[in-house]
Parts: sequence; structure tokens; C-alpha cells
Amino acid sequence: MNAAARPVRVAVLGAGTVGAAVARLLLTRADLYTERLGRPLELVGVAVRDVTKPREGLDPELLTQDTAGLVARADVVVELMGGLQPARGLIEQAMRAGAQVVTANKQLIAREGLELEVLAAECGVGLDYEAAVMAAIPVMAVVREALAGDVIRSISGVVNGSTNYILDLVARKGVSFDEAVRRAGDLGYLEADPSEDLEGLDSAAKIVILARTAWGIPVTLADVRVQGITGLTDIDFHNATGMGKVIKLVASAWRSGTSQRPRVEIAVRPVALPQDDALALAREGANVVIIDAESAGPLRLQGAGAGGEETASAVLADILRAARRV
Repeated sequence: MNAAARPVRVAVLGAGTVGAAVARLLLTRADLYTERLGRPLELVGVAVRDVTKPREGLDPELLTQDTAGLVARADVVVELMGGLQPARGLIEQAMRAGAQVVTANKQLIAREGLELEVLAAECGVGLDYEAAVMAAIPVMAVVREALAGDVIRSISGVVNGSTNYILDLVARKGVSFDEAVRRAGDLGYLEADPSEDLEGLDSAAKIVILARTAWGIPVTLADVRVQGITGLTDIDFHNATGMGKVIKLVASAWRSGTSQRPRVEIAVRPVALPQDDALALAREGANVVIIDAESAGPLRLQGAGAGGEETASAVLADILRAARRV
């Protein structure tokens, strides 16, 4: 078969909310992706813990527990398992075998992405992770590509939909803080370890990734001053309302220092904002980010920062991007 016509083999690792959505869309949009890519995308398998569990829209024959074997058969490996291990080990296996890698694993990229970028370069493959930051909102593409000819001065945003849902319930509906946290948990908005959201760790990982992309400086999570929302009380919300303000968990990064010795300041903290502020207007689980660049000025991006289909949108764009390199 002509190499240009040979299908690009795609392996999906993980069939949670996002992984299952990605796999289903690879199948249902197969003709569309063939047209856009010029060759088929073939879903060769989906790695899962339990192959007996029904997966709506997925042929059971596609499911496998042999994750390493699946990786070995793929041109593009899509890691949607989460966590640091075995995700990193499987990504390294894929890269060393010459496969392109796509991931939505923000904690892995924030903590170990610098090393993975080096390995990707050594292996001559790509590492794409648009979906690791703000799901469907293409903020990484804007920072990395659309503003490549500009100088970014700062990035700030509400980048965690779970905490924003909680804070919005308190501010607009008068729900107590503790009750709002409980409701968010009941709806499945919080991570398996809620502290990742509530203590600002999720937001910290996202702003670190954005800062690295914007300024090319190897910042890490240790460089972030983090204050979550668990220390807030109903009195804090009452006082903010009395001043006509709204409390939001804001992640910020800004460049300081000189051109010869640049540095980046990064923080995640609750901020009382005027009610008409762009970030204050973020409702429920929405995300909003403002990028301020020298020539473009302030740009605002907003939309769904979480959700299976929404995150899958960004993952699928990365898959097509990766497939073009095969």
C-alpha cells in the first residue's frame, strides 16, 4: 500500500469520560477525518482496566488490557489515563518506538513535561497536549502559534471549572461555601482527590504549562505561589458582596526582569474582583483567560474548560496534528 494512503494507527489509553468520547468520535467521524487528513485514521484499540465493562458505542473487540502491546502497534498514542505512572512509562515506550504522542495529562506535563519534551526531540516525534489546559478552549494554540510574532506580557484567568462552579454558587445563589463544595462533589465536578481542585493545584499546573509556552522559560510547580479556596469562609463572601465584588480563583503569570535576564512570576490565589470584571463574569463551570500582548493588546478566550466531548475536541485536533507527522 502507498505510504500516503496507509491508515494512521491510533491507540487510545484510557476509556474514562474523555477517552470514551475520543474513541467514539474517531469511529463516527472516520470519513470526515480521512477527508481532512488525506488518509484514514484507524482506531486499533482502547486500553482499559476491565474489558468486560460495556462501553457505549465501542466494539468490545477494540478493548484490551494489554496496554504495552497496544502501544507497540500504534503510530499515534493518545494517553488519557491520568496520573504520573504508568502514563509516563507508556509515553516513553511510544516515543522510543517512533510513535507520536497526544495527552491531556496536565499534572504529568506540568511536573515532568520538560523531560518528555527532551525525549520527544531525541526520538524525532511530537508531544501534543492542547487538551491539558482548558479543554476545548484553544489557548495553547493561541499562545504558541497565533501570538508567535508578538510579545506576551501577562496571562490571567479562571482556569478551573470545578472551583468556579463552587464560587459561582456562593456568589450568585447564596449557597453556603460548605454546601457548594458538597454539591460540586455530588455532581462529579471535583477530582478523585478534591484537594487538586480546592487547593489550587489544578490551576497551578495549567498556568505553569501556559507560562512555559508563552516565554520558553523552564518554570515548574515549585515556582508557583499557590493559595486555594479551602481557607475561605462565608464572612469572606459576605464582605466581598458588600463591596460589590466577586471572589474568583485566579491563575496569573507575568514576565518580569530584563530581556537579558527574563523571569516569570506565577501565582494562583482567590481574588475579590469587581462584578463587571471579565473574569468575574465566568459562570458555573466556565473558564476564561485573558492574554495581554504588546501588539495585539488584551485577548479574551472563554468557554467550556471541562467535559468529555469538550475535551475530546482538543484531543482530536491534536490527533490530526500528530497524524500529519506520521
